[in-house]
Amino acid sequence: MDFSPLRDAMSSHSYDKIADICDDIMLQFATQGVPFQDEWPYAIHLLGHIYLNEINSARFLWKSIPPAIKESRPEVVAAWKIGQCLWMRDYAAVHEAIRGFSWSHDAQDLVASFSELYTKKMFELLLSAYSTISIQDAARFLGMSEDDATKYVLGRGWTVDQASQMLTVKKQPAMTEQKLDPSKLQRLTEYVFHLEH
Repeated sequence: MDFSPLRDAMSSHSYDKIADICDDIMLQFATQGVPFQDEWPYAIHLLGHIYLNEINSARFLWKSIPPAIKESRPEVVAAWKIGQCLWMRDYAAVHEAIRGFSWSHDAQDLVASFSELYTKKMFELLLSAYSTISIQDAARFLGMSEDDATKYVLGRGWTVDQASQMLTVKKQPAMTEQKLDPSKLQRLTEYVFHLEH
């Protein structure tokens, strides 16, 4: 089996391509009638879909994995645990699922990259959904200790009220500035000139 495209994507940290690469290789093997289930990198494949937030695809892949593989490869089960937490929208449990398993060398960087991406996504969610939030809740969403979460959000301009243990969200200013392209201005001028004459 030739997994070189997958190895190349992993080594170049092109994690957004992993799911498609795995899907393509799996389809090739299936159409050629090559038995692949025993050697297939199911954990990486699942994590590739999870990385792209393709939870439905991860769910269907999970359902297609033979029970013997699920029983013999704990990393596959651990990868699906992350998918389950995302499926159930249990945001805090996603971080617990990530930290709750000792990932293989192949999966470590992918999981770490997903964790960082997911933390940023949760921060953006908090930013858009809250004007104030407790330190405890922010820490739960961000998957950090209360001290680390406080440092994380303070570094992004939020403020903390130590007495109430509440964080005040600093909303990002909406970008409404439009840049005028000189070529567009020239075309508009020519168009108006043409209409007037």
